[in-house]
Amino acid sequence: MSAPREIGTFVVWDYLVFAAMLLISAAIGVYYAFAGGGQQTSKDFLMGGRKMTAVPVALSLTASFMSAVTVLGTPSEVYRFGAIFCIFAITYALVVIVSAEVFLPVFYKLGITSTYEYLELRFNKWIRLCGTILFIIQTILYTGIVIYAPALALNQVTGFDLWGAVVATGVVCTFYCTMGGLKAVVWTDVFQVGIMVAGFASVIIQATVVQGGINNILNDSYYGGRLNFWDFNPNPLQRHSFWTIIIGGTFTWTTIYGVNQSQVQRYISCKNRFHAKMSLYINLVGLWAILTCAVFCGLALYSRYHDCDPWTAKKVSALDQLMPYLVLDILQDYPGLPGLFVACAYSGTLSTVSSSINALAAVTIEDLVKPYFPSLSEKTLSWLSKGTSVLYGALCIGMAALASLMGALLQAALSIFGMIGGPLLGLFSLGILVPIANSLGAFVGLIAGFAISLWVGIGAQLYPPLPERTLPLSLVTDGCNITSPDHQGNWTMTTTEMPFSTSALQIHNVERTPLMDNWYSLSYLYFSTIGTLVTLLVGIIVSLITGGRKQRIDNSFLLTKEDFLSNFNFLKRKSILNHQPYAMEDGGTYNPTFNHTEMSLTEGWGKTNEARF
Repeated sequence: MSAPREIGTFVVWDYLVFAAMLLISAAIGVYYAFAGGGQQTSKDFLMGGRKMTAVPVALSLTASFMSAVTVLGTPSEVYRFGAIFCIFAITYALVVIVSAEVFLPVFYKLGITSTYEYLELRFNKWIRLCGTILFIIQTILYTGIVIYAPALALNQVTGFDLWGAVVATGVVCTFYCTMGGLKAVVWTDVFQVGIMVAGFASVIIQATVVQGGINNILNDSYYGGRLNFWDFNPNPLQRHSFWTIIIGGTFTWTTIYGVNQSQVQRYISCKNRFHAKMSLYINLVGLWAILTCAVFCGLALYSRYHDCDPWTAKKVSALDQLMPYLVLDILQDYPGLPGLFVACAYSGTLSTVSSSINALAAVTIEDLVKPYFPSLSEKTLSWLSKGTSVLYGALCIGMAALASLMGALLQAALSIFGMIGGPLLGLFSLGILVPIANSLGAFVGLIAGFAISLWVGIGAQLYPPLPERTLPLSLVTDGCNITSPDHQGNWTMTTTEMPFSTSALQIHNVERTPLMDNWYSLSYLYFSTIGTLVTLLVGIIVSLITGGRKQRIDNSFLLTKEDFLSNFNFLKRKSILNHQPYAMEDGGTYNPTFNHTEMSLTEGWGKTNEARF
């Protein structure tokens, strides 16, 4: 194994590969703007006309939450804290099962565009408004991080222009969301998953070649203590252990897959419920594949730099830059491949941002415009959807400027989801799982959950937990030939004392109080767990006090045992369907709001009339 040379820089080919990726994404948007008669109604624009099939939707679900935060954040996470991150594989499985069996059946049978419509059906319109506003704030904050983070990391390593990249990503995204609607979002995501896999593959293959085989990489990782898969410490203060990842991780990710508009909107746009469920289960395979790639990249990073850590040696200024640093180090002889990796990180960004923009447009139209201006025509709504897409695109670019003040990525992103997503998940769970919950209980529960998770979340940003809670593994710089004025190699002393900071807002040199060491040091994955459980508990107690048991609730708003049993419908229902026109209602396979025969008839009429005149 050769000692790491000077790393390369970006060349023309790399910029070409990157530009090609942006162009193809934009082209898909243009194609769907005009294909099949374009986006006639706001339904077409926001829901793909409810005719999507399982595989593209599954790939799209995978792409949108495997953002650049994953491509850059996970490998450096593994490099710094070890491969215990793998336990997320189990978490993803639990999350997908809960989403597909608890939340999906209820949302699908109601045939809604915005998940927050459900809150009005089940509670009342004020709770719907609360949910909508929380979602909009959460998504804009998160999208800002997602746009800014990769731009920063790539800029510092490759010299790729920072604000050029931020604005380019924002503009291209907004462009194809506005032109092509949900269909364009889904199909660009499919293309971008391909790019992400290709980018990861090139890094993994070349790293394996450079390091002399997979065995060497695993050996180095093993001796560096990076293969720490099993850590059953039940202490909730420890940042990652088996339990924090399984319990905390499941809550955090269910807020994304179960009730987050940008995910739900996509699987509801499938043509029937079987396709919707399949899309979630196929997406699980995609999540596993990308997780495996990212963790392996982290081990390869460690193997390459195990005796000379670029972070402590001040070659990179943040952990998120390690991945681009590795790419320029090992792929510099192959012009175009570093560009492919940057394209890989950016397609992660594009797919996440586009789904956020589309979801924000859907929520705004469905929850903030339609209820108050019922007389608007479909054409107007379709144009309004496009206008809001542009508006949110601009807002997200603005947020990216703000995100430049936040610190380490992966954690910032997940803690935003935890703080806001947790109480929202609690709110939906109250509606779907607790028949006695009433709107007062839901409201008080939401406020309580939100207050508590904000308290712990902001406290943790201001007074970050101590290293014995986060358990960073040691990094060594003995093998570096440091050519700095300081020849005694004094840098090697800084290896373990480097504090793991998450934000620019920290308060330093402050006396640690028990409150900080226990409550604020809670693992960031538990923020959403606390939010969800507080919301549920308070909601149930308040509902009981205010007479929640007296209310009658329509069963279609709750999860019933028919919803579960209908998974097995295909075994017994085949023969009956032809004779009874209404047998579809109770199976809930097709969306009653969109009767297919009726839709195709009216479309048919429209077309024949146009042809005639």
